[in-house]
Amino acid sequence: MKKVLLIILIVASISISQELVIGEERIEPGIVFIFEGAVKDHIMPLGMHLEENQTHVHIEARVNWDEKNIPDGTPPGGFVPYLHVTSKVTNQRTGMSTYIDLVPHINLIDNFHYARNISLPGKDTDFYTVDFFITPPAPVELALHRDWLEGYGEKVMSQSQFTYKDVYFEEICGASRTVIKKK
Repeated sequence: MKKVLLIILIVASISISQELVIGEERIEPGIVFIFEGAVKDHIMPLGMHLEENQTHVHIEARVNWDEKNIPDGTPPGGFVPYLHVTSKVTNQRTGMSTYIDLVPHINLIDNFHYARNISLPGKDTDFYTVDFFITPPAPVELALHRDWLEGYGEKVMSQSQFTYKDVYFEEICGASRTVIKKK
């Protein structure tokens, strides 16, 4: 019984931790972005998200404060909330694209992150260009104290765009988070 449980845990750990790092960026004032293609997953509430069996990949943007060189009072490694993160995935063979609004998610692996399950606009064996667009929160979404205004200006960050070419999703599309439950 212990061997079976150990095998299940090892398989679950491998399938859950599998992620395709698409790119990593750092912008001022100390915000780190890690863009990933992760294993598709069951996301709630179902009415707002594609079911796992209708998707290819879970597109993620982990957005956290840097571990050092950040604004005073900012939690090192902490989640940066209220950003608007959008992604465009373009099939390099056909030119077909899909746009996705990445919304806040939470799980036990990455904690808070922006993400969405998506269906690719083509085959998982095609190459893709993946764009990420980041827009700071609007003034009605996030209030700024005087010390932030004096130190960093009228917004948390500037609008940014990051583009990655030749992203290949086949391996991540074939992975699964399904864990065998103990009977």
